Order: sequence, then C-alpha cells, then structure tokens
Amino acid sequence: MAESVDAADSKSAAERRKGSSPFLGTKAQRSSKNAHKYTMALQPDSAETSADNPAESLIGRPSAREAWWQALRPKTLSVSFSPVLVGSAIAYAETGALLLWPALLALLAAVLIQIGTNLHNDVSDFERGADTPDRLGPPRATAMGWLPAQAVRRAAWSAFVLAFLLGILLVVRGGWPIVCIGLASLAAGWAYTGGPRPIAYTPLGELFVMVFFGLAAVGGSYYLQTLMLSPSALLAALMLGAFAAAVISVNNTRDLATDARAGKHTLAVFLGRQAMNRVYVAELLLPFMLLPLLAVSVGRAWWVALPLLAAAPAFRLYRLFSAMPAGRGFNALLGETARLQAVFALLLALGLAV
Repeated sequence: MAESVDAADSKSAAERRKGSSPFLGTKAQRSSKNAHKYTMALQPDSAETSADNPAESLIGRPSAREAWWQALRPKTLSVSFSPVLVGSAIAYAETGALLLWPALLALLAAVLIQIGTNLHNDVSDFERGADTPDRLGPPRATAMGWLPAQAVRRAAWSAFVLAFLLGILLVVRGGWPIVCIGLASLAAGWAYTGGPRPIAYTPLGELFVMVFFGLAAVGGSYYLQTLMLSPSALLAALMLGAFAAAVISVNNTRDLATDARAGKHTLAVFLGRQAMNRVYVAELLLPFMLLPLLAVSVGRAWWVALPLLAAAPAFRLYRLFSAMPAGRGFNALLGETARLQAVFALLLALGLAV
C-alpha cells in the first residue's frame, strides 16, 4: 500500500478530470509518458539488484501472468487470512464446534478485499502521480506500463464485487452485523488510497489496518461461528491488528523521505524515524504481551503459549528495522513482517485447536 500526491492547483486538477491538458496531451498519452519515464529512471544499483525486483535487475518485461501476480502483492496477502484463521480457532476453542463454510467464505472475502485494495492502489497512485522514479518500493505494474490502467481498475472492482457477493451469503448466517462489517470493509478498501483525502496519506494508516485487519476480521470471523463476541476474540483481534499495523509501519518508514518531499502526512512523516523504531517494537511486542490474558480467557494456558516460538524472529526483525537505513532494504523486511504475523497466527490457531 503506497501513497499518492494531490493536485498542485485547481487548474491542473480540473485538467486531469477532463483527461487532457493543452501542454501534456491526453490522459492516456501522459500515462504512457509517465510509465516510460518511471521505467527508464529505475536503473539498477549494483548493491541492491534483486531477482524479486524486475525493474532493478532489468531482467526484461515480465509476462502478463507475472505482472498480474506482482500487482496482487502476494507477499502480504497473509495479512487478510491470518485474522480469519485465528477468529475461527478461538470460536472452536470456546464452543468445541466449527462451521466450515462461513470460515471459508470469510477467508475468501477477506483476501478478495485486500486484492481489490492492492489493485486499486496500484492504478490510483499512478494516476495521481505518486509512483515517481524515486520510488523505493517494488515496481508497480501500472506505472511500469506492464498492465493497462483500465484493466487494473476493472480487476480491482471485480475483486470488490466478488467479495460483496460472498458477503451476501455470509449475511444469511450473521445478519445485520455482517452487513455492517462487510460494507465498511469494502468502503475502506476503496478509501485507503481513493477519494479526496486517502486514509493512507494521513497518520491514521496504522490505526486503520488495526481496526479492519484486526477487530473487524477477527471479530467478524468469530461472530460468524458463535453469533456473539467474547473478550478472547477482542484480545486476539488486537494481536493480529498490531502485526498488520507493523506491516504498514515498515512501508511508511521506508518511504518517509519521499513522502515528506511530496507533502504526505503518514505516521512516519509525523513522528520521524527514531519514533517509528518505538512504534514498530510496540506493534511487535503487543501480541506477545497479550498472550497471558488470552490464555486465562480461553483456559488453555500452556498450548496458547505456542506463539512464543515466534518471539526470537520478532526480535530479529526489530533489530533490522532499527539498524537499517530506510530504503529498498525495507522491501524484504515488509514481507518478513507479514510472514511473522502468519507464523504467529498458525501457532496460535494450533494451540487453540488441540
């Protein structure tokens, strides 16, 4: 999830809405020129060349399938299914029963909303002019000219529509609470980088993902199983939401310098680099600190301690985060933070299931 830049003045904003400018040509022509400039500017850096970054390694234009796969951002998709797994596991631990079809539909809907958000972000950021040649994150499919903007936008809305249709089936089980969670999640997926003031460009990005990838995802999954909420579900929601917020903190700290130059106001820009070290460690510590409370709440003290096996990797990530200069090295750290959440969730679900 990346950020975008607002119009410099009302005239240029109006010209973009019309799709043309007397100086720049049509919107399609500008997009083509921007894509070319973006691609040519991303020259390889011998110290940072990576097979994971086609623009840096200059291995050539990816196939359409590879471009679409990269646009989905698969390294962080676990952020959407981990909360569903944990919410369902807590319901099973407390009731001894698991309804498989609501759990599977909720998982698919959550992943589709994240995919739709990622694709919408890909095309929206490019059209706003946010994906500039000095971008530190992985190359974007639309900005690189690998995929047409219209195709990416259609794919984003298709993912949202599919998630909505799955939500209709879930309403049969969960009723109005699921309607509210589902519609709010879809709206938030669009508003994260859409609209006149995208959430991702404010200091509220971390709080946003904690709410929707924590409270809404874990709480909603638990509710679909039990038709109620419990303190255990809320504790687990805070755990998974903190990890999701840590992923955003890595992203925003990596882009701190470029965001500040562009006038964006993410939490990293607002607090600064040193303060983000403390934010990141707090986000990683909170899930482990809440484990004793969760163990008491569900009555499975020893098995719920299984996620402590992920404590050492969490400490290693914090050391990397605090010691590494913000830059392209944070791209790997972002994926590892998402994997840490997935490992924590799997261990917790296992401890709850036995």
